Amino acid sequence: MAAAARFLLRGAGSKASIANVNIGDQSLFGITLLRLSPNCSSQTKTQRRNAAHFTYHPDPVPTEYGPTTKMNLFQSVTSALDNTLASDPTAVIFGEDVAFGGVFRCTVGLRDKYGKDRVFNTPLCEQGIVGFGIGAAVAGATAIAEIQFADYIYPAFDQIVNEAAKYRYRSGNLFDCGNLTIRAPWGCVGHGSLYHSQSPEAFFAHCPGIKVVIPRGPVQCKGLLLSCIADQNPCIFFEPKILYRAAVEQVPTEAYTIPLSQAEVIQEGSDVTLVAWGTQIHVLREVANMAQEKLGVSCELIDLQTILPWDTETVCKTTAHACSSCGLRSELLMKVGGQDRTAAYQSRGSNHRRLCCRDQLHSARGVLPQPRGAHR
Repeated sequence: MAAAARFLLRGAGSKASIANVNIGDQSLFGITLLRLSPNCSSQTKTQRRNAAHFTYHPDPVPTEYGPTTKMNLFQSVTSALDNTLASDPTAVIFGEDVAFGGVFRCTVGLRDKYGKDRVFNTPLCEQGIVGFGIGAAVAGATAIAEIQFADYIYPAFDQIVNEAAKYRYRSGNLFDCGNLTIRAPWGCVGHGSLYHSQSPEAFFAHCPGIKVVIPRGPVQCKGLLLSCIADQNPCIFFEPKILYRAAVEQVPTEAYTIPLSQAEVIQEGSDVTLVAWGTQIHVLREVANMAQEKLGVSCELIDLQTILPWDTETVCKTTAHACSSCGLRSELLMKVGGQDRTAAYQSRGSNHRRLCCRDQLHSARGVLPQPRGAHR
């Protein structure tokens, strides 16, 4: 999974297996995790390292939003869009093939229910899709654009970064395109290869003026998507495609929102903090359990949910020093390891270590070879 986990080590009292981590090219902690299975051959180790296997564990049934029904993740997207079209007469949904339901069936039935003027196909032109969405939002519509795969969002990069993100700023808040939401299937699914498995959120994580959100399951998906649609800033909403059918939960049928830029502590712990989003949350659930059972290490797990602007308060509160990859390194280090670090060191001691995952390219068959001089 390209949404790399962030391993944030805390406190001098961590277990011995982690306290002696080498900060160089090799991570003893990572090697230890690879050796957890006594029956693992060398070939199996490589296979297990190259493939991310996880079991989806649904969240508890929410009780604060009214009646629920069983939905998988793509059905929760459909439900959110249905709620929006029903309550907002200005809302329009457009993109490649959305009229018949889309490649992943997220808009199935909506054209028949609301008409071809509100749910309609566009040409195969990503920059045109986003450009049209900007214009529609400026004109007062609630514009919901679908990019068929996140991998193909790059032709629209200029429209997103140079137009949508700057629209409010360049006019001194006289006008904006805040009613624009861009949806896109995101991440690897096991057989998408290099053009259908990318996680491009890091490209947008440094661009002020937009919000970037990635859910971990159906309940979060519907609530966060509705929050993006209601938010008065252009939002990019990435949907983990591997969870479209694999993730099933009891989801409220009525509209509800989950606050943006608010991380959620999934599991409390005292030794290591794991920060991730989307599919990787479920991988880290199993990593945390393995670390506790095999190493006696207590892991805290945080779902960032909103990548930009991210919840610095929750992350900084639980960590003393941080290190990251996926293009977010400098900001995490500055926020977590900057001004707050001195106070943290004084209270917890100075024997802190930093860990992070290598930047890796994933193919359908596993991790691709690292280029020479690649970051470690």
